[in-house]
Amino acid sequence: MRIVKKAEERKNEILNAADTLFGQKGFDGTSTNDILEKVGIARGTLYHHFKSKEDIMDALIDRYAVRLLDRAQAVALDKSIPVIERIIRVVMALNISGDGESSKEIMEHIHKPQNALMHQKIHKVIINGVPPILTDIIREGIEQGLFSTPFPYECMEMVVIYANTVFDEDLVTMTDEERGQRILAFVCNVERLLGAESGSLMDVMEMFGGGDESGQA
Repeated sequence: MRIVKKAEERKNEILNAADTLFGQKGFDGTSTNDILEKVGIARGTLYHHFKSKEDIMDALIDRYAVRLLDRAQAVALDKSIPVIERIIRVVMALNISGDGESSKEIMEHIHKPQNALMHQKIHKVIINGVPPILTDIIREGIEQGLFSTPFPYECMEMVVIYANTVFDEDLVTMTDEERGQRILAFVCNVERLLGAESGSLMDVMEMFGGGDESGQA
C-alpha cells in the first residue's frame, strides 16, 4: 500500500536527505538521483516540491537563515541585556557551528570549495538580514547616550559586510597574530563609527573571551 504523506512532511524529508548528502558529497557531487534514492520517492514527487537541485539548496539556505535570524532577533529584543552586551551577543548568535554536530557539518560543507554558491547565499542572507536587527539596538544606544551617529543602519551594514568578509577564512587567510590584530582594529573602528566611548566595546568582548578567538564567520 502506497503511503501518502502531507506536502510539508515530504518536503522536509527531501531537505533532510539533501542536507545529509550535500554534507557527505558536496552540492556538485550530489545528483537528484542520490536524493531520490535516499528518500525513496519517484522523480515526479521530487519535482512536485522542488524545480531543481538548486531550488533544494535555496530552501536549505532559507532554513539556516530562519534559524540564524530568529536567534539573533530574540537576543536583540531582550531588553534585560545592556545595549553593548546585546550587540556582541547578536553577533555571537550568528555562529551556527556551535549548535552541535549537525550544525558543524552544515558549516563544514558550506565552506567546501564545491559549495561556493551555498556559501555565497549564506553571506547574502546575513548581509541583508542582520543590519536591521543591529540597527534597532544601535538606536537604543543613541537614546541612552552610548552612541552618536546619524547613520545607524549604514554603520551596521559596513560592520556586517567587513566581518563576514575579512573574518571568513575562505576569503582571507591570516595567522593567529594577524587575526588578533584585525579584531583589535575592527573593534576600535566600530567604536569610532558609532561615536562610542573608547574601549566600551572591547571591555564587553573580553567578557566573552573575544580578545583571542572572536570573529568566527
